Amino acid sequence: MADADLNQSCTYADLIIQAIRRWPERTAMIDRREQVSYRELGERISRTMQCFAEHGLAKGDGIAQLSLNRVDAFVTVAACYLSGIRYTPMHPLGSLDDHLYTIQDVQISHLVVDPDGFAERGAEIVAAAAELQGAFALGPADFAVDLLAARARHPAQPLATAVGPDDILFIAHTGGTTGRPKGVVHLQRTMVANALICTADWEWMPDPRLLVVAPISHAAGFMLVPCMLLGGTVILEPGFDAGAFIAAVEKHRATMTFLVPTMVYMVLDHPDLPGRDLSSLRTLMFGAAPMSPSRLKEGLALLGPIFSQGYGSYEATTTVTVMRKGQHDVDQAHRFSSCGQVLTGIRLKILDEDGNEVPTGQVGEICVRGPTVMAGYWNRPEETAAVFKHGWYHMGDMARIDEDGYIYIVDRSKDMIISGGFNVYPREIEDVLTSHPAVSAAGVIGVPDEKWGEAVKAVVVRRPGVEIEEADLIDLVKDKKGAVYAPKSVDFVDELPVTALGKPDKKALRAAYWRDRERQVN
Repeated sequence: MADADLNQSCTYADLIIQAIRRWPERTAMIDRREQVSYRELGERISRTMQCFAEHGLAKGDGIAQLSLNRVDAFVTVAACYLSGIRYTPMHPLGSLDDHLYTIQDVQISHLVVDPDGFAERGAEIVAAAAELQGAFALGPADFAVDLLAARARHPAQPLATAVGPDDILFIAHTGGTTGRPKGVVHLQRTMVANALICTADWEWMPDPRLLVVAPISHAAGFMLVPCMLLGGTVILEPGFDAGAFIAAVEKHRATMTFLVPTMVYMVLDHPDLPGRDLSSLRTLMFGAAPMSPSRLKEGLALLGPIFSQGYGSYEATTTVTVMRKGQHDVDQAHRFSSCGQVLTGIRLKILDEDGNEVPTGQVGEICVRGPTVMAGYWNRPEETAAVFKHGWYHMGDMARIDEDGYIYIVDRSKDMIISGGFNVYPREIEDVLTSHPAVSAAGVIGVPDEKWGEAVKAVVVRRPGVEIEEADLIDLVKDKKGAVYAPKSVDFVDELPVTALGKPDKKALRAAYWRDRERQVN
């Protein structure tokens, strides 16, 4: 009988080392400060690992980082992965309370901060977080060790790692839409599976040039290693601005990018778009939220057949389905509401509340199994058990699946509106509203109503320079979906609230209306 170790997976750290060794002279990364080769990237990772060890950090310790997208932010991450240090990202738009909660919840011992933009916040965290044993900065800072200067004292050594497939790679917090954020634990092997599946199933061009404008601290960061394995160049922008994004595609001849739908809408609406050359862009991945079918058609008309959709969650390493470019076919526009088909290596079923698979075409909850599912929530056994019931990871999205395996999300289970005893799915109403040429974006929620329990309310952003009346939109939905789905009221706003990740923030959208109800009750 063969030794079980012979069949062990490699580690995510191994993938990073392999990429660096494969393409030493190619350009690995570009940011607004510099560009570095794979060889130089490896040398920085080696020196940073030695610096961490010099300051007493060891396998199993926790590091958190607060930084915008830059080369040295990735170096920190990779040094943690190779050293076996538990890495936790901090969102650049998070509050001080959010950041202190992160440190306390997942037992962070050391902090890394980019002083360009976060010096004040870094000092606040260091002063307030008694749990911290030390802090580093990606440059000079009064409150921390200058990591760049400290690592320069160490000679670069060949990259090596002693971590195993079942070691914790990172712990990242959920968005907290259902209470305090939970720490999602991923192991080295789950991220190996994710990288290999995404390398196989996403439509990478040869020698990819990946433009990253969403935070690498979150889902966009999972694209970096697949790109590196292919010898590609990662172009890091510090954040998203529609005009800057258009200019960066043109300047760097980017071939691939990832945007959330709200970012896509901003690009499509930007006045600079018609006069710029974005012909290099061959794949635009979108995800984190569904895209309006009408706006997707507009994007195809303006940018060409470059759109590819991914759907998933942090708990399942961000992606479990893909809707490829060729599947976004205007002649099969009914599929524009689909999030695609299940990824290679992932098992997906639509289950009812008792864990039974529902018939084709009926609505149930998306549940998955596979090598990319998280190990669990950090120190949350009850919450872990709840999402792992019936032996599947329950994603919380209500959906149906057709006879060809295309999955159609009707809504988040918690976003469903119960009005007059009927289940109403906001996503379906939002798609109708955004089909109107005067509507840029729409959010639909349930609001308190004495007669109906919950009444359907639409919150709408008009396109610049156009007008539309409330009654017109109500009649549109009534005509397309029926009276039950028709909003009882429509509010017009300049913009919809979004989370720090750019997703529509239904929690914030509902809050004002439900607060008004609470004031009336009290």
